[in-house]
Amino acid sequence: MNLPTEKKKWLAAALTIINADFNRSSDTHLIKVDLPCFVDVSLYLKDESTHPTGSLKHRLARSLFLYGLCNGLIHQNTTIVESSSGSTAISEAYFARLLGLRFIAVVPKSTASEKIKQIEFYGGECFKVEPSDLYAKAQQLADELNGHYMDQFTYAERATDWRGNSNIAESIFAQMAMETHQIPSWIVVSAGTGGTSATIGRYLRYNPALHLKTQLAVVDPDNSVFYDYYRDRDSAISNNKGSRIEGIGRPRVEPSFLPDVVDHMIQVPDAASIATIRWLEGILGRKCGGSTGTNVYGALKLIAQMIENKQQGSVVSMICDAGERYLNSYYDDDWVAQQQLDLAPFTQQLENFMLTGEM
Repeated sequence: MNLPTEKKKWLAAALTIINADFNRSSDTHLIKVDLPCFVDVSLYLKDESTHPTGSLKHRLARSLFLYGLCNGLIHQNTTIVESSSGSTAISEAYFARLLGLRFIAVVPKSTASEKIKQIEFYGGECFKVEPSDLYAKAQQLADELNGHYMDQFTYAERATDWRGNSNIAESIFAQMAMETHQIPSWIVVSAGTGGTSATIGRYLRYNPALHLKTQLAVVDPDNSVFYDYYRDRDSAISNNKGSRIEGIGRPRVEPSFLPDVVDHMIQVPDAASIATIRWLEGILGRKCGGSTGTNVYGALKLIAQMIENKQQGSVVSMICDAGERYLNSYYDDDWVAQQQLDLAPFTQQLENFMLTGEM
């Protein structure tokens, strides 16, 4: 009988460490948003900011590490490299530290300073580049260091078990079980890699009773190609600008974005996203990141349509991360002015929505 090799022993220990960390975690909360003016339609937000690393990307990072380990891509001395707007890199730095691995994040120069600090807190290293150089630099570093390029944009949809196994879709429906409208009419998410929409969309299809009742909407910010790709199916489309809404929106079509599992897409102006998180602070009593504003603005648009059509039901979206990371950008009036964004029309629209239900 052959004894386990050192590689196998290390792999077994690494998997045990990650699974033990998951076992210590509780599920994230599903918040019912207080909209007393509308009795027939309810809004819920899955609060992903409560993960140990503060964002939805914690789920993705765990899945990517498990995928890399179980596929023989990550070993005891592997250097992990990732291209990221920051949130995924924070979470990956966390897991790399758990396993004692070197971690390097290639991030846009515009990445929030608080995210850089968090990556470095977990022992990660940061290379700041222009958004157009993000992918090539990450691959270059991985090749030079004989490391593993995690490549969230390619592997996000492959790494997550969309049939269940405690994924975010399964969690949402379990937490909705005692609500008045327990099967939501819409689930609204934004796309960074496209992994979350792929997971939820395929979970809905895998469960026919849900697929017939729940539709999936994806919201897309300025300077992102996902909406145009969904409409035209031109995978070569690209632009040379980075998204102002960190964590979502891409300048190229990412392999993890699966348009055929999406029922509807909504373009959300960046000014609307930022106006929405400031408006939402007055309702929740807390600050949220910009991508949460994109999500909620899209959700409110759908709620307004439901009200107009005299429909009853529920809409579920999510809080992607906390707003404290963005005090020097989305919550800074000077930064907003420098970006030439006018929040006033959208602030007025949101205030009007609370009175009339119209958007």
